[in-house]
Amino acid sequence: MQQGLTLSRHTSEYAGTDKLRLAVAAAIDAIAGASIEISELIGRGPLAGITGEAQGSSNADGDVQKDLDVRCDEMIIAGLKKIPFAALASEESETLVLGDPDAPISVAFDPLDGSSNIDTNMTVGTIFSIVPNKPGEPPFSAPGHCQLAAGFVVYGPQTSLVLSVGNGVDIFTLDRRDRTYKCIREQVQIPEHTAEFAINASNHRHWEQPVRDFVEECLAGADGPRSKDFNMRWIGSLVAEAYRILTRGGVFLYPGDSRPGYGDGRLRLLYECHPMAYIIEQAGGGASTGRERVLDLAAKSIHQRAPLIMGSVDKVQRIEVLHNDPAAANITAPLFGHRGLFRV
Repeated sequence: MQQGLTLSRHTSEYAGTDKLRLAVAAAIDAIAGASIEISELIGRGPLAGITGEAQGSSNADGDVQKDLDVRCDEMIIAGLKKIPFAALASEESETLVLGDPDAPISVAFDPLDGSSNIDTNMTVGTIFSIVPNKPGEPPFSAPGHCQLAAGFVVYGPQTSLVLSVGNGVDIFTLDRRDRTYKCIREQVQIPEHTAEFAINASNHRHWEQPVRDFVEECLAGADGPRSKDFNMRWIGSLVAEAYRILTRGGVFLYPGDSRPGYGDGRLRLLYECHPMAYIIEQAGGGASTGRERVLDLAAKSIHQRAPLIMGSVDKVQRIEVLHNDPAAANITAPLFGHRGLFRV
């Protein structure tokens, strides 16, 4: 793929005359079209009547809905209703939106990831997963490795769409002059040895011991078992964290913890963990719950949660080892024993 190739040309060449691929391409194009409208809406912010304020209601997952959550959900559904689909699963809807039961695909999406950041003018995004529909089987019941395509849009200084249709990861950036996505990076590979990790350290007291062990290995720096000085990052927006990993490497952790309702983390399997895991693996990385591969999980409900640890393979594998073999913890610096710097 040459740099500057448009997204629509890319999806057309991917689809050819194959019926299933044509349906996938149509869904990608529909989401991309909606994302251009969303990008413009976000860019105007209060000038377009967007305040970032709560609407006095909650979505299906219990999160407080912002005005922009609702608008983005409506825009994406409007775009997808123009193409054949069996079912749509949105973070903002308690139940599925049902279409043609014989359609070849279903689509799961988070219309506005990181919406709590909108009033502070920080990065937000859209995440989507396209799966095959098998008539007679419940929608979205297959494991994550059955996805046909996945992607996310980052509404930041540039609006960029990250996409995989199963043959690597490509990144397209919106050219605002002609409202067209154009390729800026193809066949993205995650750097292997970046010394960065991202986690919400304020929850340290709630983490399982393997997560504490890994973080304290990183904090031990060059004097610890990882023999490197690490930087810690935390944006609070899944799309921004994923984009950084694709660009710079490192690892992101949103584990389950001991807080009520957080045993399986807070991210949703179908429209957050599955698509992100698919993209990260396609870029040569790994994605795990800490104990098993995310893409081997099948959702039992549309808003099911799962822990997500994703990024460079060596770091994800180390975290899995610490979960599955507690004796593997090898923290040698006395300062970083099991209680470490974060004393509780």
